[in-house]
Amino acid sequence: MCGIAGAIGCVDEGVIEAVGRAHGALDHRGPDAEGTWQDVEAQRGTAMAHRRLAIIDLSADGEQPMHDPESGLSIVFNGEIYNFAVLRGELEAAGEVFRTRTDTEVILKAHSVWGDDAIERLNGMFAYALWDRKRRRALLVRDRMGIKPLYFARLGATLYFASEVRALLATDRVGRRLDPAALNSYLWNGFVVGPATMVQGVELLPAGTVLEVSDSGELKRRRYWCHPPSNGMEADVGELRDRLRESVRMRLVADVPIGVFLSGGIDSSALAALAQQVSEDPVQTFNISFEEAEFDESSYATRVAEAIGSDHHDIRLSEADFASQLDDALACIDQPTFDAINSYFVSRAVREAGLTVALAGTGGDELFGGYASFQDLPRAMRWSRYAAPVPERWLRVAASGLVRWKTGRPGEVPPQTRWGKLGDVLATRGDLLKMYQVSYGLFTQSFLEQLRVTDAGEVEHGLPVSRARELQREALQCRLLGGISLLEQSLFLGERLLRDTDAASMSVALEVRVPLLDHRIVEALAQLEDSTRFAPLGRKGLLRELGLAGIDPALFERPKSGFVLPLDVWCRRRVRDVIDSTFEDRELTASVGLRHEAVGRLWRSYQAGAPGLYWSRVWSLFVLLNWCRTHGVAL
Repeated sequence: MCGIAGAIGCVDEGVIEAVGRAHGALDHRGPDAEGTWQDVEAQRGTAMAHRRLAIIDLSADGEQPMHDPESGLSIVFNGEIYNFAVLRGELEAAGEVFRTRTDTEVILKAHSVWGDDAIERLNGMFAYALWDRKRRRALLVRDRMGIKPLYFARLGATLYFASEVRALLATDRVGRRLDPAALNSYLWNGFVVGPATMVQGVELLPAGTVLEVSDSGELKRRRYWCHPPSNGMEADVGELRDRLRESVRMRLVADVPIGVFLSGGIDSSALAALAQQVSEDPVQTFNISFEEAEFDESSYATRVAEAIGSDHHDIRLSEADFASQLDDALACIDQPTFDAINSYFVSRAVREAGLTVALAGTGGDELFGGYASFQDLPRAMRWSRYAAPVPERWLRVAASGLVRWKTGRPGEVPPQTRWGKLGDVLATRGDLLKMYQVSYGLFTQSFLEQLRVTDAGEVEHGLPVSRARELQREALQCRLLGGISLLEQSLFLGERLLRDTDAASMSVALEVRVPLLDHRIVEALAQLEDSTRFAPLGRKGLLRELGLAGIDPALFERPKSGFVLPLDVWCRRRVRDVIDSTFEDRELTASVGLRHEAVGRLWRSYQAGAPGLYWSRVWSLFVLLNWCRTHGVAL
């Protein structure tokens, strides 16, 4: 796990200096080593930089940029290739000789022998730039599920790339202009849906995509993997269990301390149990506990740890810790997102406990139907279709009256959650993608119009129009529950959870691995009948069968809560004044494209305890404004 940066195309001294600044901005991602390198002929070529967090082969042999003299290939690589030992064996059988024990060198040799087809042989989380000296071209590659991010900006005849948006800003070549479409995507979702980013001109390379860049500046983009459609085949549970165990086993390989996040829920418990099954020694498990009893589920984690025989550690996170670390947590945010600081506090606590690598159960809800969306969306779609013959204006009037009856007298801002969205829900006419986006949106469409200065532009229901069309096509290839799973994986997981986890964990030099998101598992699950994969809805019965056999099921017979910090409580007490002063800054709100009066109404309504206003609505605007002020980004 590392940080990479570089430039391809026209490369002069100014470009090399710009890459150096990007390199410096990534120092938190790689405390163990750093390196830079250039290959330039007549001001054409590449400049590459790398920050290393050493995980496999801790010697200097693993330092990057790494080169293969025989093929003329060079690489900067962020991530892990979990099947590197198998690939190495195949390559050695083909006559290749290795100089290191690293997975990085396996990528180089794989491209040397198999060419661009090598990408499809890789199993892991990765983002890398591969330079071919002989062909004078580079490949930018991102893993199938989008676990590792890779951003780029094309400026004239030079393409810059980096692991973080902030690193591209640090080049001083990228303009600090807020992208209006990305802003509208953020206001809807609480995060920016790619490929756009919050900074105009900076793009996120889509998951499962390779971008070929010649030294003359020509670009060719190819999608090498897509989410598979659901086909409804019978399950071989034994084979799926073996595949899941193998995924966990491969992700326990490291030359540094490694452990498992264990919250006590189904996902993390199944992961910890599988890890213990494939490990000869007790695995290290960790959970975060809180003084606030309503948020603390540490007792469940302790009981699971006792059941599987892990070496368990409870880490206490207090409100005082939150207050003392809040500035660092906000500083770790690469793009505005309303939820990243959860990941930061957990990552920092585990890193300070001595771990360099942690396994997480991320993906369980999306893959096995754990979210309420799998039950709520089909029901809401039916009601919306029943109401389809009624004109939208009448539907919204009726919905407004019903909301008033259900929630009581509103504050200055009416409810923005659940019942408050009834009119928006009915207006979707049962369209799955629109319904999904409305259900997850931070605000009602009416309040969004009051909040933002710019119009929605090239954004449809919070999504870039081209991305919305792509998701529509992919979801239509699935049965309903499979379609919901696909949207959860593509949006909530791919655009929010994974990006937040990367930025937060790497800010403290912690590598987080996610065994449930092995692409072979994702592909196998997509083939299953809904009754096998998802039933009973919300209980993740298949994951229990795969990972929790032999553990008392009573441990998990409780309402789903998910792992959350007591942010609502802490924010009300600890950062009220900071939020207040931020929202009072008229110049700042105007520069970000928000109406100051609407922001003020939202803040007052939240403080007054108005119905249907969660902390996330206020927090999302605070994070946006704070990030733009910190990085000097404005419309």
